Amino acid sequence: MEVKLAETAGFCMGVDMALKRLDRLVDEAGQRPIYILGPIIHNPQVLKRYAEKGVKTADAPEDVPDGACAVIRAHGIPRQVEDALKARDVVVKDATCPRVKKAQLLIARYTAENSELLLYGEADHPEVKGLVSYAADGHFVFDSEEALAALSLSSGKRYVLAAQTTQDRVRFEAMARRMEADPELDVTVLKTICDATRMRQEEASELAGEVAFMVVIGGYNSGNTRRLAQVVAERGTPCVHVETADELVLEDLAGYRTIGVTAGASTPHHLIHEVLCALGTL
Repeated sequence: MEVKLAETAGFCMGVDMALKRLDRLVDEAGQRPIYILGPIIHNPQVLKRYAEKGVKTADAPEDVPDGACAVIRAHGIPRQVEDALKARDVVVKDATCPRVKKAQLLIARYTAENSELLLYGEADHPEVKGLVSYAADGHFVFDSEEALAALSLSSGKRYVLAAQTTQDRVRFEAMARRMEADPELDVTVLKTICDATRMRQEEASELAGEVAFMVVIGGYNSGNTRRLAQVVAERGTPCVHVETADELVLEDLAGYRTIGVTAGASTPHHLIHEVLCALGTL
């Protein structure tokens, strides 16, 4: 059996930076308690490791006590929450991914003059909740072309079209072209999808065309990992999404001559290595 690993599998720049900042804070905080506002990244194995170091996860900003350190996760947080924390006796450490931060600032800039935000993304995702908080004049979140088409958009209103940083670039650009081609609409399109996301999706699609089976590694609550599995499925290649090597049913894979492996941007390298070792026993 031949196993092919995608070159871009594993941590992206934003995740790597966020975890390095948290590691540094753990080393330097002393007795000051450390809280993360929601999971710093979407990977349960990583979160467990930090919990063992005493890092606590706060479900709401009120759960962060005065005198503590509050870490803004890689996905970012709503600007109102950040402002409220900074107004308290809390040390705020910003570990927002630079790509997400750029998207926040672009949305704030381009919606400042009576423009409504149309955001392609998952409404319940923490990144999306942060992004829409920067919209100055209302927003609408949609997760499909059909949902966007169902909107009653006004020819007398300005719109800003943007996307969650981990969304499918091809689909977003197709929707953007259709909106821009409508002479009745005043729309500004923002390029907010991360290059790392695009590279991973393109490589996953290409690799899926070269192998008989694909393994996608990453947290089940990781949007970018789920989309990798979706990209592979759209190529018609059989695929399984796992968090760890223990979830692989190796006897089901023994008949495949080539297996491709990729991983989401929040998947640590040791989990990828363990999957590769497991596949190496076939």
